[in-house]
Amino acid sequence: MRIDVPHAWPRDEAGALALQDRLRPLADHRGPGPQRPRYVAGLDVAYGGGHGAAEDIVAAAVVVLDAATLAPVDRATATARAGFPYVPGLFAFRELPVLIEALRGLTVTPDLLLCDGQGLAHPRRFGLACHLGVVTGLPAVGVAKTPFTGTYDPEALGEERGASVPLVDAGETVGRVLRTRSGVRPVYVSTGHGIDLDTACRHVLALSPSYRLPETTRLADRLSRERLTSWGA
Repeated sequence: MRIDVPHAWPRDEAGALALQDRLRPLADHRGPGPQRPRYVAGLDVAYGGGHGAAEDIVAAAVVVLDAATLAPVDRATATARAGFPYVPGLFAFRELPVLIEALRGLTVTPDLLLCDGQGLAHPRRFGLACHLGVVTGLPAVGVAKTPFTGTYDPEALGEERGASVPLVDAGETVGRVLRTRSGVRPVYVSTGHGIDLDTACRHVLALSPSYRLPETTRLADRLSRERLTSWGA
């Protein structure tokens, strides 16, 4: 899969903030996105060291599934140094370069990317899923295990599978709190690029038939950990 990154990767906070400001207007949160995607990819990373330093080892994994059967059809991994320290709100710069290297190893181009992270639900409205979607040109969604910004009314969120409530920050709906399994903690869905929130949530629910997390995330998480272990980290 060919991906041409249209910018250099910043090495400091000021450069990263400036790049987010420049790319933010390019993210499309209105969609409509793929209504019936054939292939859906999950992306995740595992860390060796985990100290928040630029020298931390990062193992990235991408798993492509047939959207109808959820059977894996392609996979790729990459390993590198993070190259950027941990800074709240700029976490994507630790993961994006190695995730893109993993994507370049695919032979099947996905119709939709699901990231273990945030999209619009980000203090600067430009999380990992936004940046990844803008750079690749592919529709992208953030599916996070925990919220990074925004609040919601937990009493309004039903216990049944498919229940959802808006995730709101500073009066703006930035995502949706979605229950993928009855009686189980929800996930936090936000648009990244090229897709609207309703369509994003519909796909996340379809990709989560048995577990809290989408199959894309579960398989990518497992593969990234295997890659880290095999690399010796």
